[in-house]
This record gives sequence, structure tokens and C-alpha cells, in this order.
Amino acid sequence: MKIFTVCGNGIGSSIMLKMKLDEICEEYGIEADIESTDFNSAQGKDSDLIVTVKELANQFENKKVAVIRSYVNKKKIEEDVLDILLEMSGKK
Repeated sequence: MKIFTVCGNGIGSSIMLKMKLDEICEEYGIEADIESTDFNSAQGKDSDLIVTVKELANQFENKKVAVIRSYVNKKKIEEDVLDILLEMSGKK
């Protein structure tokens, strides 16, 4: 499964989010290739899932998007995306 974590510039926030998603996937045995990127680059990339905040999420057309409330709070990120990850990986 190819996942992109997306923030405005693809520098700080999306990297923090990638690290948290890596931890969550490892804890639940979910295999995923996770990459952080900026909003503009993400538009042209093929992915199974985009993970980003609400302000950016509604600008992605024809892509599966998971909306998170925080780029750094692991508990909130897990609450927001775990069900989607489990479903996509066939574990739910």
C-alpha cells in the first residue's frame, strides 16, 4: 500500500506524520510504503491513500484521503486513520 503524508510544504509536518504512521503500521502489522510530500507534488503522484489535514484534504480529487486532526499527536492520528489502514490492508 502506497501512502503519502501531505502538508503545505512537505518539510516538517508531513515528516512528523510519516514517522507516526510508520509506528502505527508497525504496531498493527500493516505493510505500507509511506512517503512525506508537499501538496503540489502529491497531486500528480499515484497513491492508495493520502493522509492530511482537513484544509488540504478537500482539494484532492479522485484520490482516497484520510483526514487527521494533528500532524504530531499519535493518539489522534491513530483514532483518525487506523480503521482505514486496517480495512485497506485486509486486516478488518
